Amino acid sequence: MGNTIQKSQESAVEELGQLQQEEDSDFTCEICIEPMLAIRKFKNGSLCKHPFCLDCIGKYIEVKIEESTGCIECPGLKCKQSLDPLSCSCIISKPIFEKWCDRLCDSTVLQSESCYCPYRDCSVLVLNECRDKLKKIKCPNCKKNFCFLCKIPWHAGYQCKESRHLRDRNDVLVGELIEEKRWTRCYNCGHSVERVSGCRDMKCKCGVRFCHQCGGSVHFGPCKHKRCGDRVIRGSPPPKRIILPPTKDGCRSQKPNAQAFFKNPNSLALLQ
Repeated sequence: MGNTIQKSQESAVEELGQLQQEEDSDFTCEICIEPMLAIRKFKNGSLCKHPFCLDCIGKYIEVKIEESTGCIECPGLKCKQSLDPLSCSCIISKPIFEKWCDRLCDSTVLQSESCYCPYRDCSVLVLNECRDKLKKIKCPNCKKNFCFLCKIPWHAGYQCKESRHLRDRNDVLVGELIEEKRWTRCYNCGHSVERVSGCRDMKCKCGVRFCHQCGGSVHFGPCKHKRCGDRVIRGSPPPKRIILPPTKDGCRSQKPNAQAFFKNPNSLALLQ
């Protein structure tokens, strides 16, 4: 065991020594096919080790930037790694580097959902980098809440389709109270309902039944709404009844005897 570990350590040291020797040795650039000193070799961080000279990589980046490319791939044959901008910053001019950064930002914005903070004193660009469907979010700059879907200040207590009907400050205050108390508004008449206990199947004073959790119409079977989870509200199969066999005097017990059941489970009949 000790000899195996020692050999592994020795082989690792030898590999590191070989890599260091390769980096410190002269090379031939794979683009211009010219022999170069080791000091002229481009190092792409820790991503890849292809032998390119600094001049060729600099010209390659300039061409790609003129083509409006953001993420620039390594020019190595069949290499899928990208060039590290920080490793390249010292071999290209400052204007080219700034253009590259702009291209990278533009490509990131185009690939992600984004919107501007709706508050006039902020208006910062907010990106959805987590790829989830967002609704209520807090602006990372001004720390105020807004709706990512509606792109307006957060409409507490109201659905997105209702937000455009908010008239004044009182509507906003009522909505905040609804959200704070965890009331649910009827989708038919807008009346707020509070659930104290019991099933989430609610009946509004207008006669409409709705789910208190998601605010939608009462669903049969598991609800697919994210706010609702997988619990069944209506339409679930009836619970099984446990009936004891008749006693000696011909009577049946109204409630099963737990101790008797655990002693002899077969004495109970499970009926649908």
